Amino acid sequence: MIRLLVLDVDGTLTDNGIYYDSTGNELKKFAAKDGAGLLIARSAGIRVMICTGRECEAVRRRAADLKITDIYQDVRCKSDFLREFMAKNGYTREEVAYCGDDINDLAAMNLCGFVACPADATDIIQARADYICPQCGGHGAVRSAVQKILEDDGRWKDAVFATFGVPLD
Repeated sequence: MIRLLVLDVDGTLTDNGIYYDSTGNELKKFAAKDGAGLLIARSAGIRVMICTGRECEAVRRRAADLKITDIYQDVRCKSDFLREFMAKNGYTREEVAYCGDDINDLAAMNLCGFVACPADATDIIQARADYICPQCGGHGAVRSAVQKILEDDGRWKDAVFATFGVPLD
């Protein structure tokens, strides 16, 4: 059963665009559907981690909005970081899912029992993925991955009800 979901940011939680305003602030677009999916994941008891190779205030803000406390930015080697995190927190390979889109995610993905990627992930990532989301990054792919994880182990309906009070029968 998945207990930890690790998420890349650029190209996974976002559309892979990096936008700057006239004063040099970095802006990112996040999908509300992904936010809903992450709320559902947390209702099912899944710990959500953001692990990204870049540093951006917009990511910190989005994590705060979603009450995600495991946010790690400027991570140069995601696999080393994740390996240490899993050991320190007692996660086995089978308990960890990863959703990412590009080559810098590959080694970390290889530590995980379930791997998802957006529809527009690079070919090498799609070849590694257990599930290719029908959506592109930043357009609900993470929500789709959450649904797949929870449907596979029978937690989807209960988690949706716990989150939104909506029965899916």
